Amino acid sequence: MLILVWFAVFGAGGSAFGQVNDVAENDQVQHLPASADATQVHELEPEFRGDDVVPAVIVFERDAGVTDADRTAIDDAVDHISGITGVDDDGVSPAIMSDDGEAMQVVAMLDASIKPADTVEKIRAYFADELPGGLDAAVAGPAGLSADIVDAFSGLDGLLLIVALAVVLVILIIVYRSPLLPFIVLGTSLVALTGAMFTVVELAKHDIVVLSGQTQGILMILVIGAATDYSLLYVSRYREALRDYERKWEASWVALRGGLPAILASGGTVIAGLLCLLLSELNSNKALGPVAAIGIVFALLASLTLLPALLMWAGRVAFWPLRPKYGDEHNMDKGADGRGLWPAVARLVKRRPRTIWIVSTLVLAAAAFGLVGLKADGVSQSEFVIGHSEAREGQKVLDDHFPESAGTPAVIIANDDQLDAVSDTVLSTNGVGSLAVISDDSPSGTLPVTEDGVQPTHGPTGPVEGEPKVVDGQVMLQATLEAPGDSVEAEEVVRDLRSQFDESGNDVLVGGVAATAIDTIDASVHDRNLVIPLVLVVILIILMLLLRSILAPVLLVLTVVLSFASALGVSSIVFNDVLKFPGADPSVPMFGFVFLVALGIDYNIFLMTRVREESVLHGTREGITRGLVATGGVITSAGIVLAATFAALGVLPVLFLAQISFIVAFGVLLDTIIVRSLLVPSLSYDIGKAIWWPSKLSRTLN
Repeated sequence: MLILVWFAVFGAGGSAFGQVNDVAENDQVQHLPASADATQVHELEPEFRGDDVVPAVIVFERDAGVTDADRTAIDDAVDHISGITGVDDDGVSPAIMSDDGEAMQVVAMLDASIKPADTVEKIRAYFADELPGGLDAAVAGPAGLSADIVDAFSGLDGLLLIVALAVVLVILIIVYRSPLLPFIVLGTSLVALTGAMFTVVELAKHDIVVLSGQTQGILMILVIGAATDYSLLYVSRYREALRDYERKWEASWVALRGGLPAILASGGTVIAGLLCLLLSELNSNKALGPVAAIGIVFALLASLTLLPALLMWAGRVAFWPLRPKYGDEHNMDKGADGRGLWPAVARLVKRRPRTIWIVSTLVLAAAAFGLVGLKADGVSQSEFVIGHSEAREGQKVLDDHFPESAGTPAVIIANDDQLDAVSDTVLSTNGVGSLAVISDDSPSGTLPVTEDGVQPTHGPTGPVEGEPKVVDGQVMLQATLEAPGDSVEAEEVVRDLRSQFDESGNDVLVGGVAATAIDTIDASVHDRNLVIPLVLVVILIILMLLLRSILAPVLLVLTVVLSFASALGVSSIVFNDVLKFPGADPSVPMFGFVFLVALGIDYNIFLMTRVREESVLHGTREGITRGLVATGGVITSAGIVLAATFAALGVLPVLFLAQISFIVAFGVLLDTIIVRSLLVPSLSYDIGKAIWWPSKLSRTLN
């Protein structure tokens, strides 16, 4: 019955993958806190423009110069674009020739109620089929960038899932050397993922959570990796129990009872760490917390219900051809005196514990020095996509041929009685090329603003006088920046404008592309500084309750933090000197920390709960070696699986995910191979029974 219930979940959840793109939000503004200036400006813009629109900047280029035939083709393209569904009525500007005669520029306003990426795809398809040979065209601007981001995430529910499942399957076959057991474990993970995806999509449909491409990618990898890890631990316990109990039911109950505390504590630690993200300012960070926590809940449920049911159904056949036999001896029973890799590691820890933990600490500390070169102060939106990006290439063409108007405007909203003062401030700011105010009287929708005030614009029959459009006592201005809107230079101009407005006391909001990037970076820095300490405190409390000790949890947390610093230090060197990445978002270290610490502490939980269990029976030092032998294989396998699943994120051409995938994958391997296998056991062995201070075990054990 239990298996049938889970299969029903699998059937219902499978359809959710096809609905993700319909509910996903990849617009950066949607992820900002409601209080951010850029968010408020974005919400007010439709009241001035009449529609909620997203600009697409289209640039045409021919190296030898635009010909008359090109101009005819471009005029035809403008007419065609105007009729495409998703392009705002009367929202396409005439083509403007560059001073050097090699490029032309068109601005099209796209209806934001229709996915701009779909509209951009139609425009690009027309260019590919209809333009003369040698005339290049690119769709840039916010709409073009949005389309490139959507395209980068297009492999989420196909390529990423296939790669992740294939990698995990290969590892499981190598670990278990069985044709059936890997499919049982992987099937459990896949069922957990479908259940989580169905739940998340339904919540997103009702606007309870915000689902983006990067959140979806992390959810998929997290569920597969975590569910497989928990399954590996249960399988290990079940295989041990089959040697001690002849009946499958008894073995299942003993395995579940033995693995339940560690699995629940591990999952609970990850869930608690992820829910700390709810205190974030950035909505994308805040949304990831509950979405990923839902994934871990399903990973726990499937690992503790579906997997035991499947294994009880299969019994010893699941392990064929290496079936565990009733009455077989456990390798753990011999502890450090046994044969194999982990008894050898236990003997090494037993002989030279102090040397091992000191050397391990020094190696990790040396790797952490790479942190001094970490560049995590933000990157431009155009760098979000790795590899080819038409929007990024189009922006370069605009910079080359339209240097005075290539920058995306900063959008400024101020009280109408402050128009002159605000205009003077904007026009006197370095980096501002021109200024205009929204007006219903102008054919172009704006009136130019100079130091002498609002100026008439030119219409078909001559100069047109007009008045700024006033909405609820406010006016909206557009300050064209000399630098591209997603550049660091543009961000500096916007910060300068905001600083001047704050000093003058004028109630002014500054939005636009550069302002959105600034507000995102500032919110990310706030979240990083808040969430990281909070996650540490939460995990420390959970470990204290689990191990009923103070010293052991403190040391465990410190080792994982050191491991994280080492992983981030090495990642910094790889990003800067090997992969030549332009930098990183401030949220990258935070996400790396949350995943590495929350997931890395899992392996310490697996180890130390078993050590405590063995210590009660055999004394602390003997318990450490026996626990290391018992958990060495399963934890190392789990670490390799988790590292491989996160590494699979690297198949998507997204900078954020590529960096997270490397940090977590490398960090998990570092934690598994050095911290859990050498540093923690040797440090605990050197300290002895005092590791359990102040519990009774620290006074009663040998």
